[in-house]
Amino acid sequence: MNKNKAIVVFSGGQDSTTCLFWAMKNFDSVEAVTFSYGQRHATEIEAAKEIASDLGIRHHILDMSLLNQLSPSALTRDEEIVEKEGELPSTFVPGRNLMFLSFASVLAHQRDAKHIVTGVCETDFSGYPDCRDAFVKSLNVSVNLSMDKDFVFHTPLMWLDKKETWALADQLEQFDFIRNRTITCYNGVKGDGCGECPACKLRLKGMNEYLSEREGS
Repeated sequence: MNKNKAIVVFSGGQDSTTCLFWAMKNFDSVEAVTFSYGQRHATEIEAAKEIASDLGIRHHILDMSLLNQLSPSALTRDEEIVEKEGELPSTFVPGRNLMFLSFASVLAHQRDAKHIVTGVCETDFSGYPDCRDAFVKSLNVSVNLSMDKDFVFHTPLMWLDKKETWALADQLEQFDFIRNRTITCYNGVKGDGCGECPACKLRLKGMNEYLSEREGS
């Protein structure tokens, strides 16, 4: 197993692209994996392809359409995005990160990579249970037992809010790249997005907070 090789779970969005640059800084060899599951903003797959190509990163796209059948949500259907107090947002896709990290680990086994990097975050996470640190750590143990390997899951953004994620992008000298080239928007609008969906509002709020802090320093 190559101790200096990483597989990055990569959607073409702000968080996963920040993680991709983080991995490129911390490991000698990096590959990216994108999952196609009939997501509402399918343009993210094209963004992921373009970014990986421009960075010279080997890019795997895996068909995960079964997830669309099993876990219908506003992220996989043309439905209104709803957020209610005390409930998970309608964009929650049950089992998504469980499957993504599991299949990324199978790919890591095939590609002889020790490290798996994902952009999940417990700070700005909309209450998604599969973005929690406890879940990632428990799955890491289970995956290692299932394959008799010692993979290491990395979550560089786990304890960062969106302002701090933008700060990390700047530290990696990729602020403008991530702002202009990634897709976070639920409506598939690149860059600053539609400005109306929850993902855009969270991203823009964090960016403005960081820029305000940077300009004031």
